[in-house]
Amino acid sequence: MQKEFLLCGIGVFFALWQVLTLPCLVLRAGGERLYLGEVAAGFPLSLRFIHSVQKTPVEEFLAVEEGCRGFVLNATKYQSFGVGLPFDRKEGEFQQEGDYYWLRGQQRAYERLDLRTGVGTELTLNVGGRSFPLYERYAPGTLVTVELMPLWKGLVIHE
Repeated sequence: MQKEFLLCGIGVFFALWQVLTLPCLVLRAGGERLYLGEVAAGFPLSLRFIHSVQKTPVEEFLAVEEGCRGFVLNATKYQSFGVGLPFDRKEGEFQQEGDYYWLRGQQRAYERLDLRTGVGTELTLNVGGRSFPLYERYAPGTLVTVELMPLWKGLVIHE
């Protein structure tokens, strides 16, 4: 009886360990955890904002990198040229589609994303099929972090 109980306990431990070490994406802003969800390589996310100088919309499309250790910027969609907007062919494949410009294939890697809400920037993140219009809820200057970590760490970390 004790042997069966011990084997069952070991099985539960390993099952729990497997779940708690799953790679997860954690979105935090203003001292709150807004999103915690399991991810795999290729998991998409995007951020949308109004460019602070050009006053036109910009959307950046990212994905979780292989190995779930960071993010890769795959494409940027924007409406005007100017300071702080990509334009160099060396950065990716440039195309115009209607009123928008696209730069695809950028392949910029980021370990984590540290963003701040701004005046008039309308920062919005789209993660796991959910939209987070952060500008509606948080004051300008609020730190927003998006990072990858094991589930257990995402459950216990607080600001």
